[in-house]
Amino acid sequence: MYVIFFLLWIIFNGRVTTEIVLFGLVIAAALYWFICKFMDFSPRRELGYLRRTGYLLQYLYHLIKEIIMANFATMRLICSAGRVVEPALIEFETHFKSDTSRFLLANSITLTPGTITVAIEGDKFIVHCLDKTLAEGIESSVFVKLLEKLEMDNKGEN
Repeated sequence: MYVIFFLLWIIFNGRVTTEIVLFGLVIAAALYWFICKFMDFSPRRELGYLRRTGYLLQYLYHLIKEIIMANFATMRLICSAGRVVEPALIEFETHFKSDTSRFLLANSITLTPGTITVAIEGDKFIVHCLDKTLAEGIESSVFVKLLEKLEMDNKGEN
């Protein structure tokens, strides 16, 4: 966070001089001390955020990959003549501890073409799929596994 404060100081000033750098180091240190003292922040928590960044980047990679693959699968369904589309409404349960994980999974499902999260009731997800083939493996997808890893890693921070 200290580095981010310092870089923002440099960017907002628009130039780099000795005075700006020295004053930026002092201002960044003062801001970092303030958030640690009064806003319940710590270097330990910051390391936890950095550690989880890898999981989030991996999650984003898999989300983009699944969106692209689902686009092609949905186009094949729509464009194939004679193929009977069989919509499905599926239910599955997860064991997430946080609402954030449920939120991320529900939005990831909805962002993926051909599937929409209809409802979340506790740990139970209800998902509408354009075709039953799109529902295969949704309860044990890479999204669920990565969110479980994130929660396990987050448990040590709280």
